[in-house]
Amino acid sequence: MPFSLQSPVHSDLTIKKSRFIGCVEPVPDRAAALARVAALWQEHPSATHVCWALMAGGHSAANDDGEPGGTAGRPMLEVLRHQDLDGVLATVVRYYGGTPLGAGGLVRAYTDSVAQALLHAVKVPVVRLTTLRCTVPYALEGWLRRELPAHSAQLLDVSHGEGVDVTLQLPEGQAAALKARIHDASQGQAIWPNDT
Repeated sequence: MPFSLQSPVHSDLTIKKSRFIGCVEPVPDRAAALARVAALWQEHPSATHVCWALMAGGHSAANDDGEPGGTAGRPMLEVLRHQDLDGVLATVVRYYGGTPLGAGGLVRAYTDSVAQALLHAVKVPVVRLTTLRCTVPYALEGWLRRELPAHSAQLLDVSHGEGVDVTLQLPEGQAAALKARIHDASQGQAIWPNDT
């Protein structure tokens, strides 16, 4: 099961006079991640590099931001992968201290920045949601509304026609059980328009 983070966590390392300011934080998607990286450049205009790695929605991205290829973004991404994180952005702001670290030193510095931040992180399970649509008889509307909390379901939309058309959102793992309950309660009269 993938995890995200409850809140941003930081690290601050100094290695051979270079300062590495790490942050690992929850983000919903790539657009939010890029906006966060842009904000970091605004916060740290004299930084030498702002390297980053993203795991979001099963997609990954990494950026070395001018560091030698494969010494920053990709190693940071591997730390996120090994922690089974999703919906998470890792960033490291580097202020160059004048002493070259070499490729191996850079890889260690960037991975340590992310790993140190993650030591203080509170992981939360990523709950994947699904949407269900169905039509139930009018007599079941009240029952269905009372049943939703037991399945961590939320009523997104309801309309009344020949029956009560409902759109629900709930954790994927709860969908089969709720469908079975609705099927039983409606004695097979519930209609699932996109049921396969």
